[in-house]
Amino acid sequence: MVQLYNLHPFGSQQVVPCKLEPERFCGGGRDTLFVAAGCKVEAFTVVGQELCQPRCVFSTLGRVLRLAYSEAGDYLVAIEEKNKATFLRAYVNWRSKRTENSRVCIRMVGHDVEAPFSETFRDQMSIVEMPLSEAPLCISCCPVKGDLLVGCSNNLVLFSLKYQIINEEFSILDFERSLVIHIDNITPAEISFCVGYVAVMSELEVLIVKLESDPKNRESVNHHPRKTTNPMKQAEDTSNDTSQLESDDFVICQKPMELLGEKSKQSGISVTLESTGLADEKIKYFHVRHLLYRRFAPDISSCLLSDDVRLHSLQLLPIFQTGSLTSDRKSSSREKVLLSLFCFFSLPHVGYLYMVVKSVELMSVYQYPEKSQQAVLTPQFLHVITSNNLQCYTVRCSAAAAREEDPYVDTTLKACPPISMDVCALRIQLFIGLKAICHFKNHVVLLTKADPETVPERRESPKRFLSRKGTSVNPKTPPVAEAGWNLYIVNTISPVQLYKEMVDYSNAYKTAKTQSCIHLLSEAHLLVRAALMDASQLEPGEEAELLEAFKESCGHLGDCYSRLETQHSHLALPYYKMSGLSMAEVLARVDWAVDDGSQKYERGLIFYINHSLSENLDEELSEEMSAKVVQMFYVAEPKQLPHILCSPSMKNIDPSTALRYLRKLDTSGFSSVLVTLAKAAMALKMGDLDMHRNEMKSRSEMKLVCGFILEPRLLIQQRKGQVVPTEFAVHLKETQPGLLVASVLALQKNNKIGIEEADAFFKVLCGKDGDRIPQLLVDFWEAQLVACLPDVVLQELFFKLTSQYIWRLSKRQPPDTTPLRTSEDLINTCSHYGLINPWVNILISSESSVDKNYMEDLSKLQLPSSHSWSHSQRRLLQASVSMSCVIRV
Repeated sequence: MVQLYNLHPFGSQQVVPCKLEPERFCGGGRDTLFVAAGCKVEAFTVVGQELCQPRCVFSTLGRVLRLAYSEAGDYLVAIEEKNKATFLRAYVNWRSKRTENSRVCIRMVGHDVEAPFSETFRDQMSIVEMPLSEAPLCISCCPVKGDLLVGCSNNLVLFSLKYQIINEEFSILDFERSLVIHIDNITPAEISFCVGYVAVMSELEVLIVKLESDPKNRESVNHHPRKTTNPMKQAEDTSNDTSQLESDDFVICQKPMELLGEKSKQSGISVTLESTGLADEKIKYFHVRHLLYRRFAPDISSCLLSDDVRLHSLQLLPIFQTGSLTSDRKSSSREKVLLSLFCFFSLPHVGYLYMVVKSVELMSVYQYPEKSQQAVLTPQFLHVITSNNLQCYTVRCSAAAAREEDPYVDTTLKACPPISMDVCALRIQLFIGLKAICHFKNHVVLLTKADPETVPERRESPKRFLSRKGTSVNPKTPPVAEAGWNLYIVNTISPVQLYKEMVDYSNAYKTAKTQSCIHLLSEAHLLVRAALMDASQLEPGEEAELLEAFKESCGHLGDCYSRLETQHSHLALPYYKMSGLSMAEVLARVDWAVDDGSQKYERGLIFYINHSLSENLDEELSEEMSAKVVQMFYVAEPKQLPHILCSPSMKNIDPSTALRYLRKLDTSGFSSVLVTLAKAAMALKMGDLDMHRNEMKSRSEMKLVCGFILEPRLLIQQRKGQVVPTEFAVHLKETQPGLLVASVLALQKNNKIGIEEADAFFKVLCGKDGDRIPQLLVDFWEAQLVACLPDVVLQELFFKLTSQYIWRLSKRQPPDTTPLRTSEDLINTCSHYGLINPWVNILISSESSVDKNYMEDLSKLQLPSSHSWSHSQRRLLQASVSMSCVIRV
């Protein structure tokens, strides 16, 4: 399904001042357009949106049948025809071509250049001749490394780009014929090459393979071509021979087929490698991995088969990683790293877009309203031409690449629109007599002819569809130039400008609360994301504007998912996180006004606020906004109201307002220990101690401990990464320390708080800094021993306790509060405490002046009786006890 929006991705338009009717044209880097006509190639400088002027002209050997430019190496390569023979030539250093009559150096590929000629090569254009054993049919340049792949009738030849060093200051660009890929049973009409990925297309078949450099499979490379004996090929040869005997009244068509991954080996197409590089050169590719094979069948629904039912516009599109979508992007590396690779090809009425890197997957299918002639794929759009229309479709490349870059993109912190989202047509622009299209940077180049009639050609037999051997591609000489042609450069508007138009367009759907609003805003988000991924194409200052638009788009999507009732309402949370909006700013965007007095809050907004309040953010809502949040949760999620009130962000809530809603929960039949504790906390905040005591007495201590487990923030909160005891915890320290210690112990036992965090809590609660240990923390350690928590390291706990006992004995320092447990309690309840040694009883009885605290600490030092302590540890502890006694005396 394709949705249609009437947007304006195309901006200004200018005419290329060509002297002859263009036969082939292509973009050259950021600012150059090459146009081939007759035996000449004109280069035009394209600057801005209103300036296109001639740059240079150079002659070719004959008519240009194919033309391609490589940004890596900055060279132009062409297949040229002269006297019914085809030639492959690369034009190097073409920027130094001042005039048409300037000297040109012609050399053969791989031939060494002598040093004395270095200055000559530096200042003039060079033409590199590349001889081939078979006529070249198609060409493709790797957009990353600049290597050249040439398609012939039975094989593909790879020319590796290299630099021939003349001296320390100068080197010239050259090529090496490094690999021959033998492909049987398919004749390439178009090819595409990118970092080892090879796509080959005939009239109705597409094959994608990857050349890999795994040395373990080095034996897969044949240094001499060998004839294949594929059984499927033999079977097809037999069927082809049979088909030749058939009458012209019959048509035999092969079934359509799609094979992914290793299954594509079953296509019957044999692919073998032949290394042709120098012996001392490292062989780059060792074996072939099959990725995709797809075969289409001609439409036989009509009585006559059209010669135009064939595939076109094969293209491999890489997406590079150039930095993360963050504000500190300027400090990130700009080195291009391949994130994902996409393959596009098209039938007259349907286009197919595949992702082919880690896995082969059909991403999008494009249904055209009219018969297409050619298409070009960009990271942001798919541009398609029919006879009279230029169509612009959205693509999902940036969404797929984002997931390749970050497999965890779909979390509570990050999100991205899905790949499966319907594509849409942004614009269908009228052009009369469209013939060809190309794209570079932000320019769409169109060739038009006012007269759509062409010279009729002899129709071939429909049997050319029957088998692969029957298909052949013979480059045809373009017809004689006719009047009424034009070459246009249509400038696409900036991504930010189109993004703003899409956002304005989405406002028409906002009041209706439909999925179309989400869809269009998702398209706007992907548009900005794709532009940021291709940062090398951005103008100065445009990146910062795009980053701001990216955050704004996340805010708009967060608004949609928070207000519309959809199954993906939870996405409001990650989009709001990515937007950089604070919780107060998000709440300020909510429409709180209602006409009939009944307010409905959607799941997305509730999910976002609930999750944000649970994250202990260092953001405090105002009293007014806090009251609105409480009212919202009372209406939508009443069970969450006690948890919401415990959030540090709700610190400014009016306690009387909170109590009013909590009491409503009681009257509505929802009563739990959490509500009791929340009311006790609010009463304490109001200073009503009587209400606080009544609430606490209404529940047993065990129930209260369970309540603290359900909501630890009643006692402990995190602010700016620091542990902060609540007012409730401070009050319990003074009134019910036993309940406080039992509650924190329960939190630790249920993994609600860590060991170090619990120790820090008691230190902060008791106002002790540094190494000073409050008695309440000692009580907590003793409670840990009694409880025998599995995650507590006993020896560390023993050491902390004995060290504290000895310190107090040696310093004559009594506990700052009354201990919760006596030595007798510990001996009776904890197996780690042994019976008191007789010499300790004698020492205590001989000292009439000994105080109770001294006696208790000395008695508790029976910890070494535990079997978990070694003999040396017990000896050391006994020596410490003796020393403390000597000091005492």
